[in-house]
Amino acid sequence: MSSPSKRREMDVMKLMMSDYKVETINDGLNEFNVLFNGPKDSLYEGGVWKIRVELPDAYPYKSPSIGFVNKIFHPNVDELSGSVCLDVINQSWSPMFDLLNVFEVFLPQLLLYPNPSDPLNGDAASLMMKDKQQYEQKVREYCDRYARKENFSNSAAEDESGEDDISDGQCTSSDDEIAGHADP
Repeated sequence: MSSPSKRREMDVMKLMMSDYKVETINDGLNEFNVLFNGPKDSLYEGGVWKIRVELPDAYPYKSPSIGFVNKIFHPNVDELSGSVCLDVINQSWSPMFDLLNVFEVFLPQLLLYPNPSDPLNGDAASLMMKDKQQYEQKVREYCDRYARKENFSNSAAEDESGEDDISDGQCTSSDDEIAGHADP
């Protein structure tokens, strides 16, 4: 790779040529939305989320900021802002990773294996630990209400939360767990 900008172009193009629907913002490659399907065999299967991605100038040496635009009930996703705190994105990012890793590995793992012991959404974490059946029911309700495929059949789906409060690499987890704490 000769420069971060060439790598950014290559990674975004690779994502666009994959099975993901990518919608650029302001006709640039620094900000875009990606439609992301809940992983098979998870509580989120069948749901579709719009994920906001912002690439810093230093990408791939600095991690992308990602956040859920439509609501999701998950211990490691802030319900109001959509902010995601995931160690591999926020603390241990490497230029060896690319955007496809985010959507094919990191986000599916986050949804398949929530970490309620270090939450961004305390209500989801508490419910998951105290009443798994009620937690699963609430996840399904959110999927049905906020993550319906038909919400995205035309590309102008409404944003259900603020677009500015997405993960930005500022998690403050004190150990090596998968998720961290919300930004101060």
